[in-house]
Amino acid sequence: MIDKHPSLDIVNSDGTELAGKKIVLCISGSVAAYKAIELARLFMRHGGNVTCVASKAATDLIKPSYFKWATGNEVITKLTGNLEHIKVADYRQSDLIVVYPCTANTLGKLANGIDDTPISTVLSVGLGSKIPIVIALAMHQAMYENPAVVKNIEFLEKKVEFVSPKFIEGKAKAAEPEEILDLVLDRFGSSPALKGKRVLITAGPTIEYIDPVRVITNQSTGKTGVLLGSELVSAGSKVTMIYGPGSEIPPKGAKVIRIKTSSEMSQALQKELKSKYDIVILAAAASDYTPENPSKTKIHSDLLRVSLKLKRVPKMINSVKKMQSGVFLVGFKAETGVSKKELVERAREKLVQASCDLVIANDIGTKRYRENPDYNNVIAVDSKTVRESGWKSKEQVVRFIREQIESRL
Repeated sequence: MIDKHPSLDIVNSDGTELAGKKIVLCISGSVAAYKAIELARLFMRHGGNVTCVASKAATDLIKPSYFKWATGNEVITKLTGNLEHIKVADYRQSDLIVVYPCTANTLGKLANGIDDTPISTVLSVGLGSKIPIVIALAMHQAMYENPAVVKNIEFLEKKVEFVSPKFIEGKAKAAEPEEILDLVLDRFGSSPALKGKRVLITAGPTIEYIDPVRVITNQSTGKTGVLLGSELVSAGSKVTMIYGPGSEIPPKGAKVIRIKTSSEMSQALQKELKSKYDIVILAAAASDYTPENPSKTKIHSDLLRVSLKLKRVPKMINSVKKMQSGVFLVGFKAETGVSKKELVERAREKLVQASCDLVIANDIGTKRYRENPDYNNVIAVDSKTVRESGWKSKEQVVRFIREQIESRL
C-alpha cells in the first residue's frame, strides 16, 4: 500500500471543481514566486493535481522541497532523459499550464520559440500541443512597457490567456492567487447557480438475476450520467452518484455508491434522500422488469426451454418528490420509433406523473443513434417550454442539459 502524501489531505476541502484536472504550475524568478505556493494549495483545495516546474532563479529564492511539500509531487527543476517536459505538456498530458509569476525573460522565450530552460521547454511543448496556458506577468513597470515586451504580449495574446498585473509602486505586480483561482475555476465551468449545490445522480444500467449466474440487463454504458456527474463536479456541485454496472469510469470528485440491481438502486436512493439534496437527476437506465421468481441455484444448461416470468419494477422517480418536495427533479425518457410530437407528449406525461421539474427525452431507436451512440439529440421539456439540443456529441449534449438545469434554478 502506498502512503498518501500528508499535503494531499487538503484536496477537495474547498470544492471539487478541479477534481481530476492536472495543472502544471511554472514558477519563474520573481520575488512573487513565494505566492506560487499559496496558488498551488488553492488549486489543490478545489481538487487539482499540481506539478511545479521551477526556474533556477526561482529555486534561488525558494527551495524545490518547499514546492514538493506543498503539492505532494516531484518538482521539475531540470530536464533529463526522463523527458519531463513531454510527460507534463505533450498532447492531453495536462489540462492547464499556469505561469505564476512570469518574468519578461520567460515571456520573451515563449514568444520567440526559445526553449533552453525547463519552463521555456514545457511552455513550448504546451503551446504546440494546445494545452491552455494562463500567464500572470510580474516585472518593473518600465520593463512591462518596453516595446519588445509589448510586442511579445501582442504576439501571444490570442494564443494564451494573460492575467493583468497590478501597477503599484512602479511595478507590474502579479495578480493575487485568488484572482488566478477564480479565472481557472471559470475556465473549468464553475457556476454561480450550481456551486455548492448537493446533487444526487443515478447512472448506468442495472442487472436482474435469473439465477446466481445469469442476468437480464440493457445496453446502457452509463456514459451520459457519468459525463453529467463530471460536468456538475466541475461546476462546483457536491455530487453523489448511485452507479450501476456501467462501463464508464465514474467521475473524479464525486461520491460513488456502487449497486447492481434495480432493488439495490432503489434502496440506495431512498437512503440518500434521508439527507437534504438540492437536485436529483435520475439518468440511470434502470430495469423496468425483473424475474418474478429467480432461481436460487444455477439453472441446468441442458434444458431445451426455460420459461421466465417478469414483474414490473416500481418507478423510482415517482417517490422522489414524496420524500423531498422541494428538490429540483430531473427525469429521463427514452423511446424508440416515435415522432418528435409523441416524444414530447410522453415526456410531459412523465413530468406530471413524477412531478418532475425537467424531463430529458430522446429517441434511441433511430438509425443515426444506433450507428453512433456517442452522439445524440435530446429534448428538454418542462411545463412551459420545449428545447432541442440538436445532434451533438454526448459531451455537448451533457453541457446542454446542464444549461437547462442552470437556467431553471
